[in-house]
Amino acid sequence: MTAPVVHGKTIDSQTRCVHYGTSLDIVAIKFRCCGDYYPCHLCHAECAGHPLALWGLSEYDQKAILCGVCSAELTIAEYRAVGQCPRCAATFNPGCELHAHFYFETS
Repeated sequence: MTAPVVHGKTIDSQTRCVHYGTSLDIVAIKFRCCGDYYPCHLCHAECAGHPLALWGLSEYDQKAILCGVCSAELTIAEYRAVGQCPRCAATFNPGCELHAHFYFETS
């Protein structure tokens, strides 16, 4: 299976971008508005050409998170509940929770 294309200003094959490039920045998010994966909200804003749309609470069963290490696609609920990829055990950046409101309805 081929990994989905990640759009935006990526700097490596594990979905890091010019905005977030630490060793833990290894997820891309499928944006609800376009169905395309981007490493972050800033990449989407700079490259997509349209405003973003949030995933609703009722859509947390959608596969919208891509692990940059193993290319597993996680549901939003899975991603929000774990700190690492359930397939390869790669650790996700816990600081990403601070940006959840850019991607998902959170309450």
